[in-house]
Amino acid sequence: MSDAIEPQDSQPASELPAQPAPPINSRFLYVDVAALRAKQLRKGAQPRIADTERTHLPRKAERIAMEEVRQGLVYYDIPEPKRNGAEAAE
Repeated sequence: MSDAIEPQDSQPASELPAQPAPPINSRFLYVDVAALRAKQLRKGAQPRIADTERTHLPRKAERIAMEEVRQGLVYYDIPEPKRNGAEAAE
């Protein structure tokens, strides 16, 4: 799963971009992005949610990640699908 979607954690929490990430319409993509972001939070990444909003959220990394994805604070990249041998030969 980790090679399919890569949340980008290159920006610190204090330097949030002006434009939110595009909305996620697939619940499966939402779960994948939130799970990978929760993994980053557990490894020490700073939450991107404002301090005032963080007081009302649970302290679990998974819940914080879900809220960040919902608000468009997590940028993600979906790589092109891999081609099989028959298509690559063309």
